[in-house]
Amino acid sequence: MHYRYLGRTGMKVSEICLGAMTFGRETPEDESYDLLDRFAEAGGNFIDTANVYSRGISETIVGRWLKQQRREDYVIATKVRWPMGDGINDTGLSRKHILAAVEASLKCLQTDTIDLYQIHGWDPGTPLEETLGTLHQLVQSGKVRYIGASNVTGWQLQKAIDISREMGWEPFACLQPLYNLLDRAIEWELLPVCAHEGVGVIPWSPLRGGWLSGRYRRGMEGPPADSRVEEAGKRGWGEAWDVYDNERTWSVIDTLIEVAEAVERTPAQVALRWLLQRPGVTAPIIGARVMRHLEDNLGAADFTLSEEQMAALNAISDIAPPYPYDMMPRMEQERGR
Repeated sequence: MHYRYLGRTGMKVSEICLGAMTFGRETPEDESYDLLDRFAEAGGNFIDTANVYSRGISETIVGRWLKQQRREDYVIATKVRWPMGDGINDTGLSRKHILAAVEASLKCLQTDTIDLYQIHGWDPGTPLEETLGTLHQLVQSGKVRYIGASNVTGWQLQKAIDISREMGWEPFACLQPLYNLLDRAIEWELLPVCAHEGVGVIPWSPLRGGWLSGRYRRGMEGPPADSRVEEAGKRGWGEAWDVYDNERTWSVIDTLIEVAEAVERTPAQVALRWLLQRPGVTAPIIGARVMRHLEDNLGAADFTLSEEQMAALNAISDIAPPYPYDMMPRMEQERGR
């Protein structure tokens, strides 16, 4: 396992992050401990959860495991934003909710400090200054070491960075966006902001719910039973079959399989490796439900794709940018003349 600095911070994280969303939901507690043990054995030190995952159960499982480890060996990330109860203030990014949520997360995680505390999405009802000021207060108090954002637009991220800079507050250290071979829209705005501002990138859903795992092949008429994609169709999640069952997806998967066969790796390992070699990416967040998924995903850390293989994957997965992003390459070329 290799390690990378998180954004412009001095904190090093493993280049693969273990996501704990399945803990206590698809993955029983004892099996979750096995996954955490194996991840640590492989050199992984970066674990991501959220208070909303199974309403605190995921954090609790991570906390019980963490209590048996040397705390400083691990970087623990969690999030705040979505409803945690039925109360009118049990959601959002107000000072009231953040302060209540961080105390609950610290209790579940059985730790005095959260290494990375992230807003789990934008809150249009709370002034951004209130949210950022509260997060800065948490860093100053020692309850949080670094802060980050997830599920925001480019202008929202830039505005938050600018306000924090103006006020002398703690800046966002990283962004946690949806990013994979099938979802590349963050390259138009969010990745450039991160590159210019020194913000690390820790993509969620790097295999898009299994679409890039090798389980899905051209000619299939529907998702396998009991799969994440089938469940997504029932719940209206983004990785549903109807969303990705199109020619572009199958072309990407065809090329992914070709590259995987050429390097004698699994499609999942190649999809993760592609992310690891993309500019600005710090660590993809893998969401292994069972041990064989984790073992497969860990294999992405010990090989490299060639320039030609990266170019093939880039070309087949590229999406035509809308205006004005379609004009940017030409302007960049003119600057270099």
